[in-house]
Amino acid sequence: MPIFVKQNELKSHLKTFLEQKKTIGFVPTMGALHQGHLSLMTESLENNAVTVVSIFVNPTQFNNPEDLKKYPRTLEVDLEKINGLNKDIIVYAPSVEDIYEGNTNSKSFDYDGLEFQMEGKHRPGHFDGVGTIVKKLFEIVLPTNAYFGEKDFQQLQIVKKLVEKHRMPVNIIGCAIYREANGLAMSSRNERLSAEERKNAAIIYKIIKEAKQLFGKKSAKQVSDWVTNQFKKQSLFTLEYFEIADEKTLLECKRKSKSKQYRGFIAVFVNNIRLIDNISLK
Repeated sequence: MPIFVKQNELKSHLKTFLEQKKTIGFVPTMGALHQGHLSLMTESLENNAVTVVSIFVNPTQFNNPEDLKKYPRTLEVDLEKINGLNKDIIVYAPSVEDIYEGNTNSKSFDYDGLEFQMEGKHRPGHFDGVGTIVKKLFEIVLPTNAYFGEKDFQQLQIVKKLVEKHRMPVNIIGCAIYREANGLAMSSRNERLSAEERKNAAIIYKIIKEAKQLFGKKSAKQVSDWVTNQFKKQSLFTLEYFEIADEKTLLECKRKSKSKQYRGFIAVFVNNIRLIDNISLK
């Protein structure tokens, strides 16, 4: 399994594939890999001649220094998982210095307002950090296709907007949320949960599934109020937000329209560990 820690060496290695016009699939990750990440890699392997996976905990997208400090870093285990899936996957595991070259700051991005909704309201600067790292990685890897999970649906829409506005020749592919047996959306942050917390966190998906059913009969506000009340009964959980939004614009649904597709977005704290999820309301 080829592993690179320097972007110049990775570029040199990929040059041959680019010259041969081979398709390059790319899966950017922050490590602590789980089955959801591996499903993205499988999708890439099936549809590209070459697959590249990056493992990099990006400091500029953390607005909470404590969250950055506690974010799980499991490089050796991650490499074993990738190797077990396919020995030909190319891994890029750079240092902060290799990526940012002494200037660990975000650039400012305009995503036509997508950045001001949901996560943008609660994590100032987060999407500038996302845009900065994704653009850098795309410029290094020059992928044909890049794969992102729909668990971070707002991020997926923002990356699509980034590519559109910067005219980057990358096809962005969103992949379905991969869930644990109890319905909890797979996330690297799940590793920080105790066994009991992980078990109880199944309530998040249970509640948003019920909200989906209610959305067929009630207004967006009534559904949101119902979700809020459900979490008031859950002493282990603190609801940060539940919002029903237009999938395309991410603007909050005030009145339902048959011409729009809606999605329910949620962020919940469990013992100071922040978990997000979403569900299509079709």
